[in-house]
Amino acid sequence: MWLGHSVKVLAHLSRAVGSSHTAQVMKRSQHQLAKVYVSRRVPQEGVNLLQDSGICEVTQWDFDETVPRSELLKQVAGAHGLFCLLTEKIDKELLDAAGPNLKVISTMSVGHDHLSLDEIKKRGIRVGYTPDVLTDATAELTVALLLATSRRLMEAVAEAKNGGWGTWKPLWMCGYGLSNSTVGIVGLGRIGIAVGQCLKPFGVKKFLYTDFEPKPDIAAQIQAEYVPLDKLAEESDFVTLHCALTPETQGLYNKDLFSKMKKTAVLINTSRGAVVNQEDLYQALTTGQIAAAGMDVTVPEPLPTDHPLFTLKNCVILPHIASATIATRTTMSVLAANNLLSGLRGAPMPKELTL
Repeated sequence: MWLGHSVKVLAHLSRAVGSSHTAQVMKRSQHQLAKVYVSRRVPQEGVNLLQDSGICEVTQWDFDETVPRSELLKQVAGAHGLFCLLTEKIDKELLDAAGPNLKVISTMSVGHDHLSLDEIKKRGIRVGYTPDVLTDATAELTVALLLATSRRLMEAVAEAKNGGWGTWKPLWMCGYGLSNSTVGIVGLGRIGIAVGQCLKPFGVKKFLYTDFEPKPDIAAQIQAEYVPLDKLAEESDFVTLHCALTPETQGLYNKDLFSKMKKTAVLINTSRGAVVNQEDLYQALTTGQIAAAGMDVTVPEPLPTDHPLFTLKNCVILPHIASATIATRTTMSVLAANNLLSGLRGAPMPKELTL
């Protein structure tokens, strides 16, 4: 049976003379503590900050697996603060279950498509999130995924293990290199520009980018050229996706765009799974419309093991590990905790989402 793990934190007490006086102080301190729910096992440094703050009583779902929805709805009742992850849908049902005490939501993520922002804003709830801290880790993973996909590394490892490695053959396991290539970046934000900077030393000839509007100051860092999405698809040897999931970007990469890409092109997605139409991607990969794809994000997550994309040698799928370095996850946990504590105190958050 799944049980949440509760940890109660008391405010620091001044020394009191007499046990009855101490009991009265403790009772008053407990009454004033803000109720906080942490919806997952996260790096302990963040939880320690909450526990040591002296202003909140912390209840935590102390497991690696997602908290069941029924348990989440029960535990948020009366909460003043919620520390959550991308996996928790914070919608009207949950906000109603939490009630009017809820003043702060702190998500340990950059993305916020799991939050019903209109409902949250309507109730005057503040939202903290964790941008910037995972930029480098995500950029590194994007480049790693690009190289693994374009140079067919997963196939090569399998061939070495299963006996497929025979005599040297000039055309065997040939992939596509970055030198003299054109790289298209969809979404030139913090991560998009970091990916470009990581790729520059590989001898990329040209960077193209598309976004809601030109960003000449940022683009100048990698001498990137702003182009429409169709032109980016047509001219790029590698396309990396770094845009937020919005109604405009839902299914952005579909059969229409795949038909415009080079047959030798490689698509990399480390943004959100829903930015790519996976059925259209499967068709593009199986018909040779594009050469390969690497994805750290899918719909749903986890992707069922019998999904057709897993049957393809030219598709590398990772289990959403872009920010998975110990240092990055620890920093995210600490930032999420500090956002929550600042919100409970009515102070400016280190990173607050503008609603």
